[in-house]
Parts: sequence; structure tokens; C-alpha cells
Amino acid sequence: MKDNKKSWVALDITAVEQAAEAVEYAFNILGSLGSEINHLRKNIGDEVVVTGYFNATPTEELVRIELSESLRIYGLSGESIRKIKNRKIEDTDWLAEWKKHWKPTEIGKFVIAPPWEVFDENGKIVIRIEPNMAFGTGTHETTQLCVKAIEANFKSGQTFLDVGTGTGILAIAAAKFQPEESDTPVNSILGCDTDTDSVAIAKDNAKLNGVSDRINFHIGSINDNTPRFDFVCANLTIDVILPILPLLLEKAGTTLVLSGILLEQQEKITSALHNSDIRNYRVEAMGEWISVTIEPSIK
Repeated sequence: MKDNKKSWVALDITAVEQAAEAVEYAFNILGSLGSEINHLRKNIGDEVVVTGYFNATPTEELVRIELSESLRIYGLSGESIRKIKNRKIEDTDWLAEWKKHWKPTEIGKFVIAPPWEVFDENGKIVIRIEPNMAFGTGTHETTQLCVKAIEANFKSGQTFLDVGTGTGILAIAAAKFQPEESDTPVNSILGCDTDTDSVAIAKDNAKLNGVSDRINFHIGSINDNTPRFDFVCANLTIDVILPILPLLLEKAGTTLVLSGILLEQQEKITSALHNSDIRNYRVEAMGEWISVTIEPSIK
């Protein structure tokens, strides 16, 4: 009988702890489906193992090129990387790894947790996320920055657009942050992503959190026909954000939150905002990453 069990390639990179973010950034550019930093597994001194998951093994040359560029951006040398290896990983093996290592992440009023984790919720807004091979379990700094921006700026009754929704965390956060008795129309929260698997996973997560009737997910990105939303989140990368920045500014009625941007890339995004005659924005940093919160209507 043919074995239809799903498998992936795991690329394990042993590096000094300071290089962990740079390795994750390289994985993102290489098109990883997800990544994790393992501080627990047989590490020596200050070393960590950063694992990226892929449908197919990236070529050794491409891995080294992207690692070199990421290390340059982070101001680190090639000596920060100690070892690179790849391995095949089965679906059940990967899920077992997540169950061992993924614990609840507290972000302001929110807690992002796997379905199996039992803890004292203590009045928190809990978002349950199934582990899967899509980026966005709530532990990455960019996700946390966006969730914090939602808590600080999203108002009852507002509409919400999540561009590049991934696992749907930000759209779910917006839905759960709104009171159930809010007068916000059904499906006033939209999450879009160009990846079919991500949209399917986001729908499952919305159902798990009891907000599937309040969120509409679709495959694709924003375009000229996209309606205007009060609050827009775009947790992408700088190279994806810059070409669509004018459209993002146009579609955000009250607030636009941008993330997926490295601290070193801050000047690029602020220059682009100045070129669009935008001066009213706030930059928040976490680790090597930033978010930019903009009020487009206020120049």
C-alpha cells in the first residue's frame, strides 16, 4: 500500500545565539513554510539550532547566498554559522516537536496558545492556534508587534483588513478584541493571502476560536477593487510592502500597521512614507524588528 503521509524537509542551522534572527530572516527569503529557534536541544555554550521547514530542499548555494546577505544586514560575520544540515521530517514527527516546545505566548491582553495547553486564562483574550507548516504561531516579534498595535488602536465597530494573513492570527485577534455585541457587520473582518494552504489553515483557526462567522478569508492580495477598511495590517516583508504601499495607504481609512520590517530597514520605509507625504507615524521595535503605525488621513 502506498504511504501518503505528508513529509517536509527540515533545514537545521547551528549558529551563535545572536545570529538566530538573521537565520530566520534568511529562511523567510528562501520561502520557508515555518521556522523555530531551539534553545533546548544539545546546544553548546551560546549556540542555538534554528530550523526552517520547506516543501523541497533549497540548493546549498542559494542557502549560503541568503545566509551571507542576512548576516550582512544584521552586522554579523560568516563565523556566526557553525553547521548546516537537512533532514526529512514526517508530519507526526513535526507535530510532536511542537507539542514539546511551543508554550503560550502572552502579548498584552492576548495569549496565543496551542489547543492542548491548559493554563489560567485570568481574563486574557485567548487565541488558540493549531500547529502547522505555515508561518505565524504568535511567537515571532513581527506578529507580537502587530497584536500590540491592534490592542492599542483597534476600536469597537471598526472594519479590519489583514494583508498576508498567514495562519489568521491578526484577523482572529481583531475579531476577538471586538465585543460580541458590537454593531460591526458580519464579515467586516477580511484576511487575504496569496498562499492557498495559508487561507485554508486560517479558516480552520477562525473556526477553532469561534469567530469564523465574523471573518472572511480569501486567496489573493489587495487591488484597486478592494474596499476601504478602517484598520489595515500588513505583516509582510519590506520588498513586498514597498510596491503596494500607496494602495495600503489608500485602503486604510483610520490606521495602517506595517511589520515584517527589520530595524535596519527603518529608513527605507520612513523614506517611502515621506515620499507619500506621510509624517504622522509611530515606530515600535522588538528585537531586530519594527512595526510602523500610520494614520493615513493625518498628513
